[in-house]
Amino acid sequence: MNKEQNELYKKRWIILVTVLSATLMSTLDGSIVNVALPSMASRLNVSTASVQWVVTSFLITVAATILIFGRLGDIKGKTKIFKFGVVLFTLGSLLCGLTNSLLILVIARVIQAIGAAATMATNQGIITQTFPANERGRALGLLGTFVALGAMIGPPLGGFIVSLASWEYIFLINIPIGIIVFILCIKVFPKTNERMNEKVDGVGAVLFTIFTVLLFGALVQGETIGYSNIYIILAFVISAVALISFLIIEMKRKQPLLDLSIFKNSLFSVSVICAFTSFTAISASNIILPFYFQDTLKFSAAITGIFMVVSPIVLAIVAPFSGYLSDKIGSEILTLIGLFLTSVGLFLISTLTAASPVALLMTYIVVMTIGNGMFQAPNNSLVMSTVDKSKLGIAGSVNALIRNLGFVVGTSFATLLLYNRMSSKMGYRVVDYIKGRDDVFMYGMKWVYIAAGVFCMMGVIMTAVRFFNSKKKSKDNLEKLRDKAV
Repeated sequence: MNKEQNELYKKRWIILVTVLSATLMSTLDGSIVNVALPSMASRLNVSTASVQWVVTSFLITVAATILIFGRLGDIKGKTKIFKFGVVLFTLGSLLCGLTNSLLILVIARVIQAIGAAATMATNQGIITQTFPANERGRALGLLGTFVALGAMIGPPLGGFIVSLASWEYIFLINIPIGIIVFILCIKVFPKTNERMNEKVDGVGAVLFTIFTVLLFGALVQGETIGYSNIYIILAFVISAVALISFLIIEMKRKQPLLDLSIFKNSLFSVSVICAFTSFTAISASNIILPFYFQDTLKFSAAITGIFMVVSPIVLAIVAPFSGYLSDKIGSEILTLIGLFLTSVGLFLISTLTAASPVALLMTYIVVMTIGNGMFQAPNNSLVMSTVDKSKLGIAGSVNALIRNLGFVVGTSFATLLLYNRMSSKMGYRVVDYIKGRDDVFMYGMKWVYIAAGVFCMMGVIMTAVRFFNSKKKSKDNLEKLRDKAV
């Protein structure tokens, strides 16, 4: 270990705390706004439909730019791109908190999202470079915990801030945190001179942006205006054409935006696909549970918030421990067990009725969350350990993009299936909770959880095949070595 590596090793936990702080801010701001939307609509004097763009603009911008920043991180240096992201996110937060115009607020959210994408695209690469292999799982486990915490504690924290102050403080609290994080970046981050004499693929970037903007926009807006709308269908078609064009061009480029060769590694590809199944299933659950607590069980928003915090707490305990275990016994067996437990938890929740004890629900949620916590950290470690150092940025951004895509698809899929099953039971189109007909909601909820469990089980099968193939390959290699020795 040279002097530079030794200094980096000493500062690794401070670097991790800095990365975790920026990650928490970025993921938190994707979900914290939801609770404040009615207050925003009233104060800004706009419709509820219009104010939804405060959420949608952030989500779409992150998805559209995260791959570009992953590539820039590999070319210009991950530390430099991460610092840029922190500054831009903090500036966007300041603008969000100072405006009284919806247009300026949406523009400020786009600025925020570009900053968030820059930090999300490079955080896994920075951690992978900073931590030795025997501690990497633990560090990536903590990162996964903070990503999940940001998504889960956003709504209750947003409600708490709005009830004590006003919606502007949801954004303004980021400013002191952002300043502290930037100072720490300057003080403790590695003074890297890593630069590649390459350029970002402009055509690929444009096509990928068109693909993600239209795909995410159609998925999100389809929930409101219906997926049979001609404009939504057209958006999906153009998005598919843009994706196909993007893939064809990337295969021909010498310096592509996305090096498709990383998908030739089955460990990377399967890990990314399994991450998508996991995030899709969990986000489907997260969108349904508040309805169950408040409409079926008749709990207040405050009590619902308390029950919804149980999952983040369990995750905060399990994920770092799972990361620690992955450093000791390997990641593949833990991802298999984790996805299996997640599926079991989802299937168990599908058996609930309106009269089921809350303790039973919480037990099932704990089972599901333990599985999710066991899966995330080792899977992140697998994703980041299968690529060359020069591709850590793009690998991290692919992983983050898949996470965001899973969140959007899971939420859209759950909402669509819930109302489809409720409509089927009632015999007419249903787009809301029917007062006095808890049985209709429970019927729809059951099918959402069964479908989520089945989707997650597909990941279990892929992980199992990968695990047993890996064991067989290791056994064959061992036998070959023994034969050579003889």
